Parts: sequence; C-alpha cells; structure tokens
Amino acid sequence: MLEQLFAPAVIIGILASGIQLATPYLYASIGEMFSQVSGVLNLGVEGVMLIAAFVAYYVALKTSNLILALALAALAGALMGLLTAFLSVTLKAEQGISGIGIYLFGLGLSDLLFLVLVGTPTAIRGFPELDLPVLSSMPVLGPILFSQNILVYFAFACVPLAWFVLNKTTLGLKVRAVGQTPEAADSLGISVARVRYIAVIVAATMAGIAGASLSIAMFNIFQQNLTSGMGFIAVALVYFGGWRPFRVMLGALLFSMVNALQLWIQTLGIGLPSDIAGMLPYILTIIALIFAARQIVTQPTALTKPFERGE
Repeated sequence: MLEQLFAPAVIIGILASGIQLATPYLYASIGEMFSQVSGVLNLGVEGVMLIAAFVAYYVALKTSNLILALALAALAGALMGLLTAFLSVTLKAEQGISGIGIYLFGLGLSDLLFLVLVGTPTAIRGFPELDLPVLSSMPVLGPILFSQNILVYFAFACVPLAWFVLNKTTLGLKVRAVGQTPEAADSLGISVARVRYIAVIVAATMAGIAGASLSIAMFNIFQQNLTSGMGFIAVALVYFGGWRPFRVMLGALLFSMVNALQLWIQTLGIGLPSDIAGMLPYILTIIALIFAARQIVTQPTALTKPFERGE
C-alpha cells in the first residue's frame, strides 16, 4: 500500500496540503521573529492564537462577515500583544514565565467563551479557494501553489515583506538595534520601550491572524485547544530559522509538509500506526532544532533581557 504515496495525484495533494498547513506557522513565526529580534521572547503565542481563533470564528458564525472576523481577530491579537508588552517591557517580568501565563490565560479564556457562547462545534463557511487567473491552470504547480485561499497567499507574501522591513527600513534598524545593544540604541535617542512595544504588538497581531487562519480558512470550525501546540512550534521555528525570514519559511514548510504526509498516510490507510504517524512532525522538529543548535547563528544579544536605563 506504500506505493499509493507515490501516485501523482497523492503527491500533488500532499504538497498542496503542506502549503496550506504552513499558513498559521508562517504568520505566527514571522511575527514572533520581530518580537525576538527586538529582545522579547513571547511564549504566549499559543494563547494569543486561541483567543483570536475563537473571536474570528464567533464573529463569522454570527455575521458571516469574514473580513470583519479577520479584522477583529487581528485586534484581539494586538490587545494580547499590548498585555504581553506591558508585562515584559514595562513590568520587566521574567519573559518565560509571563509567556506561559499568557498561554494559560488564552487557553482558559477561549475554552470558557466557547462553552458559554457556542457550546457545540458548528461548521461555518470560511475563506474559499482563490484560483489565480492563468497560474491556477498550470499543470502540477497550479493546484499546489495557485489554488489556495487568500490567507495562504498573504502568509507567503509576509516573508519578503518581513525581510524588507527588518533590513531596509528605519523601523527595522531600530528593532535590530534594541535587540542587540539596547544601551547604544538608548544613547542615540531611540526609545527601547516604544520599539519593543511596537514589535511585540505586531508579533501578537500576526499571531492573531494565524489563529484566524485556522478557524475561518483552514478548519472552518472552533473547538477547545484548536491550535494543539502550533504556537510553541512557531517559537521553535524562529530559532530554527536563525531569526531570518526565509529560513523561518523553510522551517515552516518542512514541518507542514511532514504534517501533511502523516495526514495522508492516515487517510490512505497505510499500515503505519496513527500514533506513530502523528508523532512524525514533532520528531522532525526536535531533530531540526538539534541541527539548528549546531549552526553558528547568533541570537539577538538582548533576547529575554529587560532593559534598565543606566545599567
């Protein structure tokens, strides 16, 4: 039965699914990269995604307005980012602990809101596939790359955009400066706190869009713990990518392709225990992080270190 995996239609299906599955990882990890480059580690990405996923789902369920649902999910993410920045930048809380607190808050609140306001998982009509003219009709590449929903296209567009912002704009220079040498940045008149607030809020906003991509574009439903660890994987992908957008994208694609492969293995009924198949993406993540740790990649010097003027 293993030969079924090598059928052209199955290979195309796996690749197309992998591209779609990479979407939430791309939004969340590219956003988290901005936060980490500025010096703030946010382990609460998962919680932000959950709250935003519920907001998007509930608004879409009640109004059928997907644009409004996406906008409010992004706003929910931004508000969570504001809370995260207040804890990490203003109160200078230990970032690992405060991040776990944000995650638990998001997990508990999203579950509570779902049980009180909805109760039973109900499918909604999410963003449909958007076939790009001419490109979608190409053999092989068309159904893989150019017959996805609009949030998929925007996710991949965020990669070069993130590179441009970080490397070619004044804001990007400030973000990198406060993440490497905040004292020097402060001496030049750059507000370390303001730049970190901006980076963290941008990161959480993107995590909010990542959550929305799950509930109103990929699964078109909400249930408790919908993300199932995606936020933590997104944080790991930032380390794997060495805080570089295109390498982060490669990590997201690698993980999502293996995830798509294990889903197709289960769908086709190939003789591999489902538990083992489900473990494949996470085993890959551990192996990838081991190899990434051996690479000579310098993390932002001030990552996880609160800034105190005069120190």
